Amino acid sequence: MDPAHGLAAFPKDLKVSLAVAAVLLFALLLINQPLQSASAPQGIVSYQLAGTADQAHAIIRSWRSEGVVWAKVSLWLDFLFIPAYTIALILLTHHFTRDRPGIRERMVARWVRALFVTAGLSDVAENILLLNNFSPPTDAMSLSATLCALVKFTALTLGMAGLVILRASRRHPLAHH
Repeated sequence: MDPAHGLAAFPKDLKVSLAVAAVLLFALLLINQPLQSASAPQGIVSYQLAGTADQAHAIIRSWRSEGVVWAKVSLWLDFLFIPAYTIALILLTHHFTRDRPGIRERMVARWVRALFVTAGLSDVAENILLLNNFSPPTDAMSLSATLCALVKFTALTLGMAGLVILRASRRHPLAHH
C-alpha cells in the first residue's frame, strides 16, 4: 500500500466497516467513563477480568444502580461492536494479503482470520456470562467470563501481530545466487 494514498487505497467495504467499528468503540469508551471506580479502575474491563464473585460483587457495588445500568448498556452495545470489529479485521486481513501470493502468507492469513473469529466468539460468550453475573455474581460465572476475556484479548493481540508479520513479509521470493 502506497503511504501517499493512505485510507483512500482501502476498498469501500473496508472503510465502512472500520468506520462503524470506530464509532461503536468510541461509544463504548464514552459509556466506560462513569464505570471507572476504585474497585473498577478500568471500568467494564475490570468487571470482565474480575475472576471471582467477590471481585465482581465489589465492582457492582462501586457502580451503584445507575452504573450497573450503564454496564449492561455497554455489554449490549458490545454485541453490535463484536461483528463490526470482527468483519473489519477480516476485511483488513484480506486487504493486507491481496499482494501476498505466497503459500506461507496465505497460511498466516488463515490463522489470523481464525484468531479474529475466535476473539469474536469468545467476546460473545464473555458478554453472555457477564450479563448473567450481575445478581448475584458467582465464582463460576466470574472465572468463565475472565477466561473468555483472556482468550479474546490473546486472540486479538496475536491476530494483530500476524497482520504486522503479513505486511512485513517479503513481496517477492529472495533471489538465489
